[in-house]
Amino acid sequence: MAAALSLAARGLGAVHPNPAVGCILTQPDGGMGRVVGRGWTQPKGRPHAETEALARAGDLAKGATAYVTLEPCAHHGETPPCAEALIAAAIGRAVVAVEDPDPRVSGRGIAKLREAGIEVTTGILAAEAQELNAGYFMRVSEGRPLVTWKVASTMDGRIATRTGDSQWITGETARDMAHGYRANHDAVMVGVGTAMADDPLLSCRLPGLSARSPIRIVMDGRMHLPLTSQLVVTARIIPTWLVIMEGGDDARREAYRDCGLEIIEVGEGPDNHIDLGEALRKLGERGITRVLVEGGSRVLAALLQGGLVDRVVWFRAPSLIGGDGIPAAAALGVDLLFDAPLFVRTGVAEAGGDLLETYVRKP
Repeated sequence: MAAALSLAARGLGAVHPNPAVGCILTQPDGGMGRVVGRGWTQPKGRPHAETEALARAGDLAKGATAYVTLEPCAHHGETPPCAEALIAAAIGRAVVAVEDPDPRVSGRGIAKLREAGIEVTTGILAAEAQELNAGYFMRVSEGRPLVTWKVASTMDGRIATRTGDSQWITGETARDMAHGYRANHDAVMVGVGTAMADDPLLSCRLPGLSARSPIRIVMDGRMHLPLTSQLVVTARIIPTWLVIMEGGDDARREAYRDCGLEIIEVGEGPDNHIDLGEALRKLGERGITRVLVEGGSRVLAALLQGGLVDRVVWFRAPSLIGGDGIPAAAALGVDLLFDAPLFVRTGVAEAGGDLLETYVRKP
């Protein structure tokens, strides 16, 4: 199952709105399992992992044990149900990590297998499987994508000097790792202030992974993003979405559309800014399961205040800027420590000369 989870991870960032699933088929070989087929969800979500593994196994699938990281689908969509494909291949046993929360599947795929006389074991590495597809689970259960905040700062949490100089706080290794995070997320999000100050591309520039650049999303309530910015100029090459508040200048909106941007209109939230909860729900409606937020500080503060940051990826450089530097998040208005957003650290690793810390939101 651990190997199947590794295969599933290959699909992260490339298969939305589907989950990233891995499947391994084994046959007994002197008491040890011999792998006869491997599969993982392919780009755009089709074919599914089970279909890929069965195709590779061919006749060797008969009597095999299938290790699947998520319950095989049981409904007819663009492709036939994977549960039926496993039954037709006459597998002997299925080991399923976790049940699919999708109401069209939830328990039905496992039931189909058992009704066909196939032994099914569930719950193997369930926590790991659920974490791998946490974005998919979030979209199904709450209607919004999983939100991961990625930040690169000094030891004292500053992302730029008082003059705005920020390139580069962290080293090359950390920057390459950050591009890897872009590759395994469906979308990368910034506020319009960051987009205007840095004029970023927000693409994945790791060798061989340029095709894994995520959808780029700019929170721009009043449509301030210049038509000459890199995000606009390259919108026909890399999908780019602009989240704006309802109303506004029709000509400006059409100018963005003419440049290839998709416009998403949402209502007004607190302090005359975008309603981020509604914005995330609209991203969920479009199939987005995982969003990587890279700035700016006001957007991050609003997400934190709304309890909408689920994961944190923090690259910390061994340097100090001081209190006049720009903080990673704008003011949160916290008066009591009890009211501060809380996270649980899940990992610490070296990133060249920098440090990578990962966190999950405390329930």
